[in-house]
Amino acid sequence: MGAGRPRSQHARVPHAVRPQHVARHPVHATLRLTPEVGQLRTKQKLREMKAAFRAAHGEDEAQFRVVHFSIQNTHIHLIVEAGNRERLSRGITGLAVRLARRLNRLVGRKGRVFSDRYHARPLRTPSEARHALAYVLLNARHHARHAPPRGTIDPCSSGALFDGWDRPCRYPRSYRDEDPEAATRPPTTWLLRVGWQRRGLISPNEIPSARRPE
Repeated sequence: MGAGRPRSQHARVPHAVRPQHVARHPVHATLRLTPEVGQLRTKQKLREMKAAFRAAHGEDEAQFRVVHFSIQNTHIHLIVEAGNRERLSRGITGLAVRLARRLNRLVGRKGRVFSDRYHARPLRTPSEARHALAYVLLNARHHARHAPPRGTIDPCSSGALFDGWDRPCRYPRSYRDEDPEAATRPPTTWLLRVGWQRRGLISPNEIPSARRPE
């Protein structure tokens, strides 16, 4: 299916042993897709990817949770929590397999879906957590051609379920989720529940920078 850790001579993420993962640190993960899958920001693909997020949680949500996501045309940003390094790796790899199956079936193709290993960065401080939340939820503004109107939540993100906006936000009715079950799960780590707010609530009009906070 091309999910998980595809081998590529042009890989951007080194095939090194991943560092130990501490459960109290959420993770910002990025998955990049091959051009053959086509643009991701469509209603049909969004519906399939949300279903994959739901299925990835499994019976033991304490071990792996997708807390937030943002879907761009060529890549997916995630903020996840996991019990340890093995659970993190298995959780993201399992999610990648589910995404690959659903997207390939939708577009009527077979073969690799992900162009590289997933990139993962732990969030260890309130500043890093806030930066990651803003970067993921507002990533469409980082890519100007996808930017929604001011005060509007990107429908291809989990922003509608985020309670840390600094003002009321609009959500496009045409993207109203037909499935009442949320595609994400509430955070359990202190950094995503409380800690990030020490650096201030997030404006829906921010244009997030790729620069990491100090």
